[in-house]
Amino acid sequence: MKLIILDRDGVINHDSPDFIKNPGEWIPIPGSLEAIARLNQAGYRVVVASNQSGIARQLFDMDTLNAIHRKMHDLAQQVGATIEAVFFCPHAAVDNCDCRKPKAGMYEEIAKRYGVSLKGVPTVGDSLRDLQAGFVVGCLPYLVLTGKGEKTAHTGGLPPGTQIFPDLAAMVQQFLKNPN
Repeated sequence: MKLIILDRDGVINHDSPDFIKNPGEWIPIPGSLEAIARLNQAGYRVVVASNQSGIARQLFDMDTLNAIHRKMHDLAQQVGATIEAVFFCPHAAVDNCDCRKPKAGMYEEIAKRYGVSLKGVPTVGDSLRDLQAGFVVGCLPYLVLTGKGEKTAHTGGLPPGTQIFPDLAAMVQQFLKNPN
């Protein structure tokens, strides 16, 4: 099975320092949904792994998060893309849960759900914690410079072998030319 794991905010859609709190604030980054469609056409199953501490902070509730994800799925489908599943952590950092990135719990749940090893599975994020969570379980790290990506690239400490791209569309274009 060909699988790829994407962060949501800053990779698929524009990020906000004030959180994405409603469907109206969820705005796709140009080319990101089309990039997901290209991944699907190449046989990749696309899943999202996203920290959503806005729930713990009571900035939005589960119904609102579901509405945001409905919008994401609907807009993806309009361009022929399918996001197969969304895994998320609703906890705040102070909760010290295992599912909040940079811990690998969400990734372990993905591996369990799909019955696969994540060794060699690409993971795309815009923050160090996205890449760390995937790297721990064997994912190949890809950093995009959208969202928090520019700052992340300059901060350093990226997992070994991290490849850097301007955005998801550029990453997918290069990745599909040479997926290994």
